[in-house]
Parts: sequence; structure tokens; C-alpha cells
Amino acid sequence: MTPNVENAPPERFDLRTGTLIIGAGACGLVAALSASESGQNLLVIEADPVPSGSTALSAGLIPAAGTKIQQAAGITDDAARFARDIQTKAYNENEQALVELLTNNAAEVIDWLCERHALPFSIVTDFDYPGHSRRRMHGLPSRSGGELIDALRSACEREDLDIICNRRAITLYLDQDQILGVAVAGPDANVETIACDRLILACNGFGGNRALVAEHMPQIERALWFGHSGNRGEAVLWGEALGAGLRNLSAYQGHGNVAHPHGILITWAVITEGGVQVNRNGHRFWNESQGYSEAARAVLAQPDGEAFAIFDGRIATIAGQFEDFRRAETSGAIKSSETIEELAKALSLPPAALEQTIREIPVNGTDQFGRFFNKTPLTPPYKGVRVTGALFHTQGGLRVDSSARVLKADGTAFTNLYAGGGAATGVSGRGDSGYLSGNGLLSAVVLGRIAGRNT
Repeated sequence: MTPNVENAPPERFDLRTGTLIIGAGACGLVAALSASESGQNLLVIEADPVPSGSTALSAGLIPAAGTKIQQAAGITDDAARFARDIQTKAYNENEQALVELLTNNAAEVIDWLCERHALPFSIVTDFDYPGHSRRRMHGLPSRSGGELIDALRSACEREDLDIICNRRAITLYLDQDQILGVAVAGPDANVETIACDRLILACNGFGGNRALVAEHMPQIERALWFGHSGNRGEAVLWGEALGAGLRNLSAYQGHGNVAHPHGILITWAVITEGGVQVNRNGHRFWNESQGYSEAARAVLAQPDGEAFAIFDGRIATIAGQFEDFRRAETSGAIKSSETIEELAKALSLPPAALEQTIREIPVNGTDQFGRFFNKTPLTPPYKGVRVTGALFHTQGGLRVDSSARVLKADGTAFTNLYAGGGAATGVSGRGDSGYLSGNGLLSAVVLGRIAGRNT
């Protein structure tokens, strides 16, 4: 069913609630927890049988500056530094007010989730993410988005919050600039109507809508879609119908290190700690230090749209803190050999070319692509995995104000419509190169917190 907007509401709604939240990913569940603190009546609807969304497919890492966890670890950081890092990565293409809104509120969200809802966050301290000038990536023990969404769902259950699954919103009912309610379709195609005083769109982006991807980001159209299939772009389509402000629809997070054909994310730590990517000819082809989002296009431009991440046992130990990496090892996606020649044969690469490539990696120096190496040279056992480029999620969407209310095209706000996460404009500039690690979950949890608190 195509999402639409109607100006003629039903004579009678089937249900009524105070705050209605569409989507039970990180944004929607954080919004629910936040809204519940004021004691207001709320309802979350989710299209899937159980809450998961793009959050469950991520590493579950949330960047924040100035948290109590950072302070306890002796890390000096602040929101202004974080904001500069975001704008530098995005070539200052973001609205400064939005960047400051997210960075100024991120620490409070992490501290609140830890103290009020007992989420056991800790900081990734054994490697650095490209573009972050401080170690500020907060994650749960398994470093997986699955654990994060499960923890948020459990927190909602402890608060006795209502989450109804297998319900996809298909229609918004509008009276001038106020949302009156929605129509939702269940698994049996029955349609129910829900009246609400406030509506929060937490239904993520449009990466699963191939027509919208082709329209707004054709350069990544043929990439593996690694996001959630439910990301069909309802927020963008409703926004267009409502006359809402939309921004940076060409922005997205790619990833050039997804095990192929296994479809398992390989953490970029295998590269930042001294690993490299080579093509099927055994040759390096770009400056991998630019970031994993840019890597998607770089990898897809290689023969057969694939590459091979080459690293070693030391790096694999660091990467092993991520559940996805351990799963890739178990599945046999990651090959291991005592010599480069043996590794090349295991990966069906030309041994002589790969050996020369590894020999040419500088020690405390800069290579021909402009990448500076200051890590320990690769040593046995050598590791490798075949990877491809993927589209993870879109970063453009509805413009929001400091209360997370959706703005019209003229800059004025809708009375009772809010948005966060992938439904809202992010802070990743206008393409793929502006994505700073964690931008997606940053927008999800901060705008979710603000929207819930202000509804």
C-alpha cells in the first residue's frame, strides 16, 4: 500500500492515544521511554513481528561527548569538539543548529539510558574511528545493534509501555497543520484507525525503496541493500504530501566491508588498525583511511564489484569484540594462513601481486594514495575476507526544529508532528563522504529523546 495523506478523517477512530510513535527501532523506543516520564498515554506501532529495524543490523555504537563514562575513563571531550568533527567530515554541509542540537544532547541521553534504564554502555577504547578526534563510541558488551534494540525493548517492557507489532502505518489524517491520526494495516490486511494528540515519525529512511534510491542517490543504486527491508520511505513520501521541508536526500551511509556472499558486516577496525583492501588482481586501489562509507563506491568500482580486506591475527583479536566479526569467523568467511602466498590461494588472488602489495605498505610513512601508516606491520597469521559495497541507510529526511517538530517548507512547524532517526534530516552532509561513524544512531537516540520529552 502506498503511504498517503488525507484531509478527511474517519467519522470515528478505532483507537485513541496521546502520543503515537511509528516505528520501534532505537528512535521510537527511546522516544517512548522519554515520553513515559511525563506520565502521558502513548502507543508504539511497529510493522515487524518484533522490534528490530536498522538498529539491529548496526554495531549499536552511539557517539557522545562529555559522558560520565568518558570522564571515568579519563577522556577529555566536549560537545563543541564533537560538532567540529561532524562538520569537518561533512565539509560543513550540515545546518549548524542541528549539529549543535545533537552534540549538545548526546551525553545526557547516554547518561540517562545508563542510570535510569540500566543499559551497560562502555567506550570502544582499543581503536579509533575515522574522523572522531576523541574516543566517544558507546556500545553494549557485544558491540551489536541486536543487543541494543533488545535492551531498549526490555526497558520499555519494564515501564509497561504498549508496543503493537505487525502494524504498518499507511495513511496520515490531517486538519490544516495538525495530525489527527493514522490508519494502519495489519498482517491480514485489515485496516484500523488510531487518533492521536501527537505523532512521532521514527520509521527510518528510504533505503529499501529502490525507486527513491535511484532518484536521489543513483551512484549507489546497484549496491547491496544492507539495511532493513521495512525502510520504505514513508516519512519522505508523507513529507512531500504534507509540504514539509526535506533536506539532503542524497546523503547516505555506505559500507565497503561486507563479507560476500555471506552478508556479514566486517568491522572497519580491520582497516584502521593497519589492514588494507585489494581488488581481485591483488592491488590496492584507494586511501582506505577516508572511511567505510566512502568505501562502498570505491569497492563497487572494482572488477565484479568486490574487494578483499587483508589484515592479521593481531587485528583479528581487536575485531573479535564485535559479534558480527565472530560470526564471520564461524561461517568461514574469514580465511587464515601463515604466509601471504597461502592466503592469496585461499582467496583466489594472484600470490605474487598480493605479496608485492603487502611489501609496499610503508612503515610509519605515507603511501601513494595519501594514507599514513603508523601501526605494526602485518605479521602471520595473515587474514583475509572477500567483501562488497553496501547501502546501509539514508541520511536525508524531514527538517526538524530544536523540539524535533517537523518543519514545513516555509520553515514554520507543524503543530503536533515530530520526527527523528532516519525519518529526519541527519548530519552527514549531502553524499556518502560526510558520514561520521555513529551519525545514524546519534540522530535516532537524541531526536527520539527530545521528541518524547517535548510531546
